[in-house]
Amino acid sequence: MVNEHGRKRLPPYVSYRTFRNFVDGLQQRMPARIDRSYWGELLSGSSGAQLMSALRFLDLIDDHGRPTDSLRPLVTAKGDQRENVLREIATQSFDFVLQGTFDPQSATYSQLEEMFSDRFPLSGDLSRKCLKFFIELAGDAGITLSPFITRRFRSSHTGTATKTITKKASTRTTTRAATNRTNRELAIPQALEDAASLSSWDKVLLAKFPTFDPNWPDEVKLKWFSAFDELMRHILARGQK
Repeated sequence: MVNEHGRKRLPPYVSYRTFRNFVDGLQQRMPARIDRSYWGELLSGSSGAQLMSALRFLDLIDDHGRPTDSLRPLVTAKGDQRENVLREIATQSFDFVLQGTFDPQSATYSQLEEMFSDRFPLSGDLSRKCLKFFIELAGDAGITLSPFITRRFRSSHTGTATKTITKKASTRTTTRAATNRTNRELAIPQALEDAASLSSWDKVLLAKFPTFDPNWPDEVKLKWFSAFDELMRHILARGQK
């Protein structure tokens, strides 16, 4: 797939869920042009740019963002009809995989990866995202891929999800530990009037410190407790001199 200037477009690397949700959202009304003024309130700048790149690669919009004749039937199709439309789109857009001597029903994941990297300047995380989009699109389009590809994809996807869950759980545990440690060791005054032993300057510092908000993300809470911990240690150490 090339643009009007003859340059190769990269395969889609946006989240496939983002792509699918966006297409479904067009069922209410199709704009004359899909541009930032349309998707700006729906997507972040990076996700929107990736989505636009994907739509162009799949020939669903032209270089000016105008819907093509391929987009309208995809938006209105449902069930088996949508699967057929997606299969046609995938076959045309990923012809280097689906219309040559390459056999996706017996190939390994590494062979599929090589098909992409031989044709496009892909590596690392970008390559993984491109393959992920293609594999999920193939699934929706009823295109059979070899178990060597799908098994590796499921294993990789599950591993990534597990790491994300573990990281979030670790952050929550660390935040709770920081909360308990700060409350236990520093005996934080609940109000400035309860800190009679503090100097006027220390009270000014505490008054200017941001008020804790329990609705903050865990990462922000952790940073707040760490900063408050340091401040209180400094104040208490000075008061003991």
